Amino acid sequence: MTSNPFVGIWAYRSLLNDPDLATDFDKLEFGRGTLTIEQAGPAQLGGSIGGPGWSLTLRGSFGFGSPMQVRFQGKGDVDGVPWVYDYIAWLVPDWPASAKGQQVDALVGSVTRTIFHGSGPAGEVASFYAVRQAAE
Repeated sequence: MTSNPFVGIWAYRSLLNDPDLATDFDKLEFGRGTLTIEQAGPAQLGGSIGGPGWSLTLRGSFGFGSPMQVRFQGKGDVDGVPWVYDYIAWLVPDWPASAKGQQVDALVGSVTRTIFHGSGPAGEVASFYAVRQAAE
């Protein structure tokens, strides 16, 4: 396993930022897929994010801090249409009182649709979380 805590395979889910608590939870889904993060250089990341019918290539970087931060851009063509999304997230720190095996590595952050495509307008923002499935 690499010493970079972001490298690995993550289960990704994003939700629309709707403040109305009456909105059904299943209507909040923005996206879901598999996020694969790879080391591309000393502070650079690569990889992919995708699900059924879509896939984006990732390029980005990470920074040390408390908590650690990752930022990347995903680009790809889906059915001949260019997609571009920007992501920023933080690695959730370990809780000191969590029981052994009860805390799974997680990223929490925000995603924005950078350019228009058929699914919606540029500039739409959603929140996301990703839970580690496996380390690379």
